Amino acid sequence: MTFGSNTVESVLRNTPLPQPLPRALASLPVSGIEYDSRRVEPGALFFAFPGAKVDGRQFAGEARAKGASAVVSELPAPADYDGAWIQVPHGRKALASAAKTFYGAPDEQLQITGVTGTNGKTTTTYLLDQMLRSAGFKTALIGTIEYHVAGKVLPAVNTTPESLDLFRIFRQLLDLGGTHAVMETSSHALDLGRVHGLRYRTAVFTNLTQDHLDYHKTMDAYFAAKQRLFTPEAGPAPAAAVLNFDDAWSRRIETRTESEVYWYGMQPGAAYRAENVRSTFQGLRFDLRTPDGVLPIESPMVGHINVYNILAAFCSGLSLGVPVDVLQAGIAACAAVPGRFERIDVGQPFLVVVDYAHTSDALLNVIQVARELQPKRIVTLFGCGGDRDRAKRPLMGAAAAERSDFVVVTSDNPRSEDPLAIINDAMVGVRRFDTPHIAEPDREKAIRRALEEAQPGDIVILAGKGHEPYQILRDRTIAFDDRLVAQRLLKNMGYGAA
Repeated sequence: MTFGSNTVESVLRNTPLPQPLPRALASLPVSGIEYDSRRVEPGALFFAFPGAKVDGRQFAGEARAKGASAVVSELPAPADYDGAWIQVPHGRKALASAAKTFYGAPDEQLQITGVTGTNGKTTTTYLLDQMLRSAGFKTALIGTIEYHVAGKVLPAVNTTPESLDLFRIFRQLLDLGGTHAVMETSSHALDLGRVHGLRYRTAVFTNLTQDHLDYHKTMDAYFAAKQRLFTPEAGPAPAAAVLNFDDAWSRRIETRTESEVYWYGMQPGAAYRAENVRSTFQGLRFDLRTPDGVLPIESPMVGHINVYNILAAFCSGLSLGVPVDVLQAGIAACAAVPGRFERIDVGQPFLVVVDYAHTSDALLNVIQVARELQPKRIVTLFGCGGDRDRAKRPLMGAAAAERSDFVVVTSDNPRSEDPLAIINDAMVGVRRFDTPHIAEPDREKAIRRALEEAQPGDIVILAGKGHEPYQILRDRTIAFDDRLVAQRLLKNMGYGAA
């Protein structure tokens, strides 16, 4: 897919270059852009990124052998490479600028909403996408679980894809008559430059709690990455900023004068405020006080935490000009998000839910949602990811033990770490409380133990992996879906039999 006559010079026209391109190189035709050498075709411009584990320059020879016009990298060419090489100050920013140019700047023809924050991004994007589709718009949804493009489902590689993949999706959506895109915008994507120069119509901030400090190192650096969504380095600021009034970090967000700000929350001072919240097993009801009056809101989602997600999505829809009655209908139509307080029911006399909660704050929230349903007891199973922020492990252990009646500590995605070492880190927090608990590194055995512990009227929370259908071990990735495992184990226990 090309737009006009592309040359190296035209594709890189918005990319700062240390020196002008030689005429012969500048005039080379460009038929495509790739950062994966396996997909290079003749005439492609290949971008080679330095990585934590792999240096993309090692694939430059393969790309050239497949007919790449030139290689673009922020690093110099290897000594043994004699093809066309273009060095740029920042590889991913260069890729974003080139992709935007090559695909005809589709972001400037779409209404794009970016949602950032630690928790709530996925549910908020699902809600907003439902609202937009209820209004009759053809949309794209990009996030942790999967990507949707005009009704077609694509697998999600990253919460926020590389810029090249984003612009391909946006171009495809435009060509199919689409008008709106909703996307989770991660701190990694903002920091690495994956969304450099991308024009957002609306930017949303949900909250900030401890996560990803293995990458960002400090909460201030983590916050600074989020801030870039509202005051971008390249391009205009979003026309609308939707901010959580009840979150202390959110109130630190700086906005530019051209951004209309929508404050939402449950505390006095929020312009869009939820009042008289009623949460039951059947869902949520509350009154939404707005500058223009009070609106009744009904949702099949459960728990006070989803009030915030609904408010964020409502304000986003309002900023996009969607009528209020359509927003209300969209909220009522969005019943469930995969792996977010997802119920597993085969006829057992207790509730089993699977949730993606993988931070201490998210775990506290999901347990609070369960408490609102007034169970007899709460049994919480959780694990912590390997090769990730170790500091949050005892915090998660404390969160589970403080609010639950029985805790099962197990493996999540241990990756290269010893599962028992990860569990020991989490147990530091668990042992701060007298809550009965066990540790079982085998996740399937741990789930069975949690289900066996449950009594009629209890709630079992299987936390951490949510929608993920795999488990990442030291030497391999295996198929493992908490939802399917729980269903199978419950049936093996005799529930659901005809």
